[in-house]
Amino acid sequence: MIVIIALLTTPLNFTNKATGYVRDMSSETLFERRERLLGAGAPLFYREPVHIVRGEGAWLYDADGRRYLDMYNNVPCVGHAHPHVVEAMHHQAATLNVHSRYLHEGILDYAERLMGLHAEPLSSVVFTCTGTEASEVAMLMARAATGGRGIISTDASYHGNSAEVRKLSASRWPAEDPAFRAIAFPQTYRPLQEGVHGTALTELYLAEVEAAIDGFERDNVPFAGMFVCSILANEGLPDIPPGFMPRAAELVRKAGGLFIADEVQSGFCRTGRWWGYEVMGFVPDIVTMGKPMGNGLPLAAVAANKNLVDTFRREARYFNTFASSPLQAAVGMAVLDVIENEDLRSSVAEVGGYLKGALRGLEAVWEPIGDVRGHGLFIGLEWVSDRASKAPDREGAIDVVNRLKDKGFLISNAGAFGNVLKIRPPLVFNKEQAELFLTAFDETLHERYGRT
Repeated sequence: MIVIIALLTTPLNFTNKATGYVRDMSSETLFERRERLLGAGAPLFYREPVHIVRGEGAWLYDADGRRYLDMYNNVPCVGHAHPHVVEAMHHQAATLNVHSRYLHEGILDYAERLMGLHAEPLSSVVFTCTGTEASEVAMLMARAATGGRGIISTDASYHGNSAEVRKLSASRWPAEDPAFRAIAFPQTYRPLQEGVHGTALTELYLAEVEAAIDGFERDNVPFAGMFVCSILANEGLPDIPPGFMPRAAELVRKAGGLFIADEVQSGFCRTGRWWGYEVMGFVPDIVTMGKPMGNGLPLAAVAANKNLVDTFRREARYFNTFASSPLQAAVGMAVLDVIENEDLRSSVAEVGGYLKGALRGLEAVWEPIGDVRGHGLFIGLEWVSDRASKAPDREGAIDVVNRLKDKGFLISNAGAFGNVLKIRPPLVFNKEQAELFLTAFDETLHERYGRT
């Protein structure tokens, strides 16, 4: 994720509603106060960061009342401040919230409903609070079940921030740990070998997986498994060579490992299907889930078959004070209610298809758009300085992101080179809002690049 730090210079006044105390911000910018209190370098988006104070649906509002169309945040997956979710949160918080060492039917109802959405044999769940914790649990689970330690990831992945999980993100935090190996992420846009396509390209990337497995054996590191995002979101949403995921899972299992799918970004109907692994045509052994589950309330989870979960419970004796709580369950249930009652899965497929098609129309006439790809309401635009060489244009992508922000549309840039425009709005994003964005995007292209 690429972030840009800048100053907020508009004088602001803040009133503490409890005390009536008014803080005059004219002598100290909001940014300076943030740096002082949170530490220098805490990430912010945009050259001129946005001071957001309220959200509703797919819209965000700043301190001056200006409206922005949120086309980035997957945390409020069913929309900012959705009334059904807010009411569920309020009602449960006003009734009971405790840790998980008491019996509570609501937690079990939520677990049962959640697991009913997954493929067989995924049947049991471990709740956590964050995606990082879910990634930790998934690795512990794989290691407990296999007796191994070696984990394969891709060379542009991201699965969390803890000391151990960071080792999965080789390009960001290189780790000299023999228990972790990264392969080149499978893609068709910049393939491992030029001129190779289709199943032949799939074979090249599968050979990378085999080489990593062989490397663990050569170094006497027992193999535990492979950990990937089902749609390779942080890698830039590449088009994955055909059949790679199911065949990689087969290779991993044949070597005695488990295949872990990170569904934090691709899950909960983001792709137009419940899970990214459905889109990619495979069933994982372990699934991690996160951000969208609680629509802003910290809620994450790991799903697997009962034997794997039982083994993990026995070996790790895992406990999390704030996980498996009645509040988490109530809010998680409310999110599922909204997705199903408002038929957001169908809406995501329809609106996402419309938006992707329109963006591909722009790709045909604008040189900097090297590629348009993605699934449902998760779209990536590869920004290049030269279409023939596919040279990444990170600075161009950043400039477009900031120009769109100035027009009231919030997206970001990501991917292995930081040059992929990342479009990922709340699931309630509709066709009319897509048309507003497309108009602003076309205007931005004309303003920055002139006539086509």
